[in-house]
Amino acid sequence: MAMTLTLPPTIITGAGASENVGEQAKQLSATNALIVTDPGITKIGYADKIAQNLHAAGISSTCFSDVTPDPTLQNVQDGRKQYTDEACDVIVSIGGGSAIDCGKGIAMILTNSGTSGVACKPELAMGKFADYMGVDKIPNPGAPLIAIPTTGGTGSEVSKVTVITDTERNVKMMLSSACLLAHVALVDPLLSVTTPPHLTAAVGVDALTHAIEAYISKRAQPITDALALKAIEMISGSLRQAWADGENIRARTDMMIGASIAGMAFSNSSVALVHGMSRPIGAYFHVHHGLSNSVLLRDVMAFSVVGAPARFADIARAMGEPLDGLSPMCQADAAVSAVERLVTDIQMPRLGEIDKIDKEKFENVIEQMAADAIASGSPANNPRQATAEEIVALYRQCF
Repeated sequence: MAMTLTLPPTIITGAGASENVGEQAKQLSATNALIVTDPGITKIGYADKIAQNLHAAGISSTCFSDVTPDPTLQNVQDGRKQYTDEACDVIVSIGGGSAIDCGKGIAMILTNSGTSGVACKPELAMGKFADYMGVDKIPNPGAPLIAIPTTGGTGSEVSKVTVITDTERNVKMMLSSACLLAHVALVDPLLSVTTPPHLTAAVGVDALTHAIEAYISKRAQPITDALALKAIEMISGSLRQAWADGENIRARTDMMIGASIAGMAFSNSSVALVHGMSRPIGAYFHVHHGLSNSVLLRDVMAFSVVGAPARFADIARAMGEPLDGLSPMCQADAAVSAVERLVTDIQMPRLGEIDKIDKEKFENVIEQMAADAIASGSPANNPRQATAEEIVALYRQCF
């Protein structure tokens, strides 16, 4: 069976990689950039540095800095309007996964408008956004996009996936298409040193989840297997150190590159049950995506391990676990134990310990969350299939 691997045409990694933004924008024939980011990145000054680099290359810019955590349709609408009003011809997204996902959404809707694939007025195009939910539903490549991550987490800079929240329906819409790929990814670990410990932990576990689910996914392939195992090795070997000392450049570098490699893997082999269950938590309770993954990962792995014990043993091996003399199932279980120790060491909470989650509301929406998880399609890639009832039980177990 033929297998496809899709990645951005240009990926530049290493300390100072972000300084290539002006040169790369010129190669895209850009004259005026829309910088897409969030208020935090603007406050730190990273957006200004990007604007200065663009200016030095003869490219003007304007900044859209209103991206919220879990970017919304309104964010995409507002960004698209600014892009059009300011006559921009390239998007530069800088920030975490939210800023990059928002940039992808803006780039896509500029060149598509629902099932017709013909550009139209912004309000009509936004009404069609849900047409693109799912896999390979986007007919036209998006506007030119340069993605610059500031956290070692989502891998969105190299993935063909974006997640945009419809706040009216409480749905996190997952879109997957090669048409969403950034034209350029600039992975600069120096931009991640300002990430606070709690966010370093959350996005780090998100990246680890991407790698683990890419490896156990039913859609895994030999190239994504190699990427996923390398990402697991790099992330599990550096997350504790990056969390404990944000200025540990070696750990930050391994986290940033590991997260990007994990993004390459899951973008081509897909995620599984953890992500399927995670998105409804974010939609209903506005919990950071990485945090919602982390509170699910160990229990969902324990549920799934019987479906692919050899693969879980490989994960344990990549995490440096001693496996000599253990039975195949004990080797597989070692992966679950290794993840549990890791999330404990970096002080990740249990689901029921998150302040945003009210237990009564949780119980009221738990069955709908299970239905939403299944409807997302990700659980179908899991090595052990879960019924709606089993997903409900897993949610309660994680709580």
